[in-house]
Amino acid sequence: MKVNMAYYRKKDWEKFLNMIDDRDAMYDTWEDWHKSYLKTKLHLTSQGFLINDFVVDLDKLKKYCSNRGLKIDGKARSQFVSSVK
Repeated sequence: MKVNMAYYRKKDWEKFLNMIDDRDAMYDTWEDWHKSYLKTKLHLTSQGFLINDFVVDLDKLKKYCSNRGLKIDGKARSQFVSSVK
């Protein structure tokens, strides 16, 4: 089974943190987030999933959430990444 995993570029990290509504639940640094990302990716791969590193375009994420009246939180980010085939 193929799964999209949200990938945030290091150069976008500060902008990302400033736009999300669940800032308190997010890692402070890109490095900490990236370490967790790699761990999760390895775990899912070991379970037989095919992982697509989905580079999140922050402007498209913002528009997606705005058009649907969603906060830019983990649930909405997951919906956004899952909506792309």
